[in-house]
Amino acid sequence: MALLGTLVNGLCIIIGTILGIVFSNIPGRIKNTALQGIGLVVALIGIQMAIQADNIILILLSLLIGSIIGASIHLEDKLNVIGQKLEKKVSKRGNGNLTEGFITATLIFVIGAMSIVGALDGGLSGDHEVLYTKAFLDGFLAMVLTTTLGYGVIFSVIPVILYQGSIALLAVQINKWLPQHVLDGFISEMTAIGGLLILAIGLNILQITKIKIGDFLPAVFIFIIFYFSYVFLV
Repeated sequence: MALLGTLVNGLCIIIGTILGIVFSNIPGRIKNTALQGIGLVVALIGIQMAIQADNIILILLSLLIGSIIGASIHLEDKLNVIGQKLEKKVSKRGNGNLTEGFITATLIFVIGAMSIVGALDGGLSGDHEVLYTKAFLDGFLAMVLTTTLGYGVIFSVIPVILYQGSIALLAVQINKWLPQHVLDGFISEMTAIGGLLILAIGLNILQITKIKIGDFLPAVFIFIIFYFSYVFLV
């Protein structure tokens, strides 16, 4: 089921929000320790995915060109600015906690490599491991956000399901069009490049690095262009 990982992700956000409402006074040290544990698991999954790479040169070129494009247009900074503007606009319309919680949580849960890579994996190969991990991470973050921004966080489930679900269903259609040997190679290499981005997320969560993941997102689309050009033209 292509949408299973997305649905689990949504369920964990709901559960996290409920827990955040019930346990509103969680000590900061417990939150930090739990988040570090999640960061370690995210980094481990990224490593496991990344070592599947066969065509290192193709992945390297995709990351280099994608990151140059992302950094040149200040992609992550622009995403952050968009989020800040949305928060300011909705907070002026009343129901501050509800709208602020909704917008903030949506931006955190939707914008990121795990959303794209996880949904693609689910649609292409039925592998939901990335989205399951993202689900636990989002559930924990939903609990933390709810303790500060209120129950509006729970409404972020709607855009999360629509966004990730659309990518997964599109990936299912791609699955039908491609020969099996081409699809297998694409899944392997896409998993590897996604794993590198997820490893970076884990390192950021652990505060080991401060990598601007958003600037690397174009690498995913550059890789798709490179891969199919390589397969069908070479």
